[in-house]
Amino acid sequence: MSSLKVFRVRGQNATEIPGEAVSVEAELQRLIEANMETMLGIRFLATEYHTGRHGGRIDSLGLDENGTPVVVEYKRTRDEAVVVQALSYLCWLQDHPNEFKNLVKARFGDEAAGKVDWNAPRIVCVAGAFTHHETVAVEMIPHRIDLIVYRVFDDSVALQLVTATGGSRTKARGKVSSSARAGSCAPKSVQQYLDASPLKLRELYADLDELLLSHRDVQMEPQLHYFSYRRIKNVATVRIQPRNRVLVVNLRLDPDAVDLCDGFTRDLRGLGSLGLQGDVVEVRIASREDLDRAAGLIQRSVETG
Repeated sequence: MSSLKVFRVRGQNATEIPGEAVSVEAELQRLIEANMETMLGIRFLATEYHTGRHGGRIDSLGLDENGTPVVVEYKRTRDEAVVVQALSYLCWLQDHPNEFKNLVKARFGDEAAGKVDWNAPRIVCVAGAFTHHETVAVEMIPHRIDLIVYRVFDDSVALQLVTATGGSRTKARGKVSSSARAGSCAPKSVQQYLDASPLKLRELYADLDELLLSHRDVQMEPQLHYFSYRRIKNVATVRIQPRNRVLVVNLRLDPDAVDLCDGFTRDLRGLGSLGLQGDVVEVRIASREDLDRAAGLIQRSVETG
């Protein structure tokens, strides 16, 4: 984060604002918990959550935009134990899916609790700095881990995603899906829809994927019903509609700032959007021309993440 510089501009004069850490760790935790959805794209669930006989207290528990459980740990400056500590709490989380589900139910209701995705729970570590060894080591850990560095500049806070690992997608320990218990077939995944699509649609998705991943720090994470693209927060989700031969892309944009065009772009406020909350614009891409036309909107969405 030392490479990040912030300047106050008055007329033609620029003065550097020195970045600093918070005075106490609890201050950082309170700040992010009060603004967790805005800053991290995570809905806040609980603070200082006691893990019983497992030992310790989880700084924050949350639910991200994809319905995935998240353990959030904070360190005021640099502490190489933060990743190990978070992994220990992730172990507890995977052993207690029902306890977590009850937290979600109490705060967000039955529908949200029924949609919790246990395929790949996340760890988010927010600290003043991480060592080179930490950023390399997390690449070897088969779990989803975000390392985020913060700095305070006067009355502003800057967050920078240092690294994000995709990990592997596994079920919570001992957890059996409702479809498996009922003997029903699992729903068709977005990857299966893509594989069954006409060649031209698969090629169009490959071009869209390349465009999204060409932006710095953007990573793709497949969900059941859509592909999510994110930085700290999701910046885009993509669904496949083989029958209509179209890619449905949802972007984190203010619809009032977009020149909406019937059949191409649509305001999704109040209609619900998988993987994105708040201001969302839907873009329907059926050709390379549509993709070129959407490139500017995609750029704007990525910049918000």
